[in-house]
Amino acid sequence: MKRAYKYRFYPTPDQAELLAQTFGCVRFVYNSILRWRTDAYYERQEKIGYTQASARLTALKKEPEFAWLNDVSSVPLQQALRHQQAGFSNFFAGRARYPTFKSKRYKQAATLTNAAFKYRDGRLYMAKSKAPLDVRWSRPLPSTPSTVTITKDAAGRYFVSCLCEFEPVSLPVNTKTTGIDVGLKDVFVTDTGFKSGNPRHTARYAARLVLLQRRLSKKARGSKNRTKARLKVARLHAKIADCRLDALHKATRKLINENLVVCVESLRVKNMMRNSSLSKAIADAGWGEFVRQLRYKGEWAGRSVVAIDPFFASSKNCSGCGFTLQKMPLDVRKWHCPECGADHDRDVNAARNIKAAGLAVLAHGEPVNPEPHTAAQVRLSEVGILALQGGE
Repeated sequence: MKRAYKYRFYPTPDQAELLAQTFGCVRFVYNSILRWRTDAYYERQEKIGYTQASARLTALKKEPEFAWLNDVSSVPLQQALRHQQAGFSNFFAGRARYPTFKSKRYKQAATLTNAAFKYRDGRLYMAKSKAPLDVRWSRPLPSTPSTVTITKDAAGRYFVSCLCEFEPVSLPVNTKTTGIDVGLKDVFVTDTGFKSGNPRHTARYAARLVLLQRRLSKKARGSKNRTKARLKVARLHAKIADCRLDALHKATRKLINENLVVCVESLRVKNMMRNSSLSKAIADAGWGEFVRQLRYKGEWAGRSVVAIDPFFASSKNCSGCGFTLQKMPLDVRKWHCPECGADHDRDVNAARNIKAAGLAVLAHGEPVNPEPHTAAQVRLSEVGILALQGGE
């Protein structure tokens, strides 16, 4: 399997200047070819592919006014066109929006193949630079990288991402399974009643963020002071994002290590973000990233991560008898089942139903149906899971 290993590095002044030129050339090539392809379609109904775009790049580099494109390696420029072609393929397949122009104020990136970098004796060299990159190797690479992506984020930090082949190691088989319900009061709640809480990283730094943004708004556009103020805002946003990612990585790693099967909801986060009153809190919770991490970490560790249907009524079904309430507003956090008399915590009950539905899908290969799964079905499903995994 392939995996990207990301490290921070600190370039020398000469390397920083070379990277700035490379980022600028990559951005110019991407934007100019995108404008050319778009105009060709709207003006002449002509569809431009990668081969024509590559020929256009060659013609641009021969023009005297664009001779500076030859000052950097040609590999990241070609890779920019390949990324653009992938963006168009995703757009026509309905998986993404139309490719947009790149801005110099956000993250900059340049991808290098093995023709534009060398990895030797634990040192990484990029084309046009004789000195190795000062990389903070927090862990060794499992193999020689096939591609390297150098990025500079909005906060001015440099990172290098090395794509390597690695052999995943499956974790020991155990008998634990869990169901997870995500929310805003608690980022996730398990069927055992564990509640993670919500650190609310954005709210923690909200006052400082408001102050820095107010100072930024008062700086003259184009001035050096505005650039300094913008960097301070970007660094605080980067700190918030790093805190969020760190918490999610720790939570997902613990869930994957401890459970053979993890059952979650297939949430349509993009649609839920349209709620203007909850969008900020939903984005801060990081539901989409939480499920994404569970999936790829489960695949690496030999665990099963099951996503159930988003329309499954997990909160309104009684996890004991299967009774379904007709309505349950969001402000109702606890409810009493009129059928069996059980008292339920809304989130814990939803996690139990998600676990039952997910285990049924994994054991029997059946789609999640709107009918609730009882505790007896959960036990039968767990037996089926153990049989599939070779347990006793």
